[in-house]
Amino acid sequence: MNGLPRVNEYNRFYERLILTGCFRTASALRCNRSHAAHHLFHAMNVELSDGTISIRPYREEDANALYEAVRESIAEVSPWLPWCHEDYSIEESREFVGTRGKSAADGEWYSFGVFAKDSSKFLGGVGLNFINRVHLMANLGYWVRSSSVGRGVATSATKLAASFGFEELGLHRIEIVAAVENIASQRVAEKAGAVREGVLRKRLLIRGDSHDAVLFSLVPEDLAR
Repeated sequence: MNGLPRVNEYNRFYERLILTGCFRTASALRCNRSHAAHHLFHAMNVELSDGTISIRPYREEDANALYEAVRESIAEVSPWLPWCHEDYSIEESREFVGTRGKSAADGEWYSFGVFAKDSSKFLGGVGLNFINRVHLMANLGYWVRSSSVGRGVATSATKLAASFGFEELGLHRIEIVAAVENIASQRVAEKAGAVREGVLRKRLLIRGDSHDAVLFSLVPEDLAR
């Protein structure tokens, strides 16, 4: 995939950390592999592409494009993602973009903007959060601006972000959780190759209301199918 850190470059970086004595146990190896990925996430211009769309970490100059995309998508996105609300402001976009680097550096949340490969138009967002270092798993979420839905954007972005999680963070499992009423999100998960595992009762709290949710999972073998 275009723009991915070269495997050998990653291995050399990882080996240098080992040689300096940073890693002492098997659990430390897992933890510090993610730590190495945090550094790569910032030190390199990470960009993943399938030829149609690309995803990359947010930059300061993305704030206006993010704001415009959110504002046009409030009616469709707001019911499922409370941060997308009627009063959403440019200041909120700037704050979100400005905090992405620290969230990634802390290993808490890897956020990517989604862009059209040919025009660089901002299409939406995808990210990995709720990262569990013990069981090497994370949650994956996505949204697409209203004018770009129905084109496979979310499915492609999901696959690219999942690849980053498996290949660069060493995750073994990625979960996608969608409210039972959110059929569109469930279709994205299915098209991305995720396996439906069941319905979780009162799994999501949206604006104070509990919602049952469908749990999907991805493991590395799913992306190879």
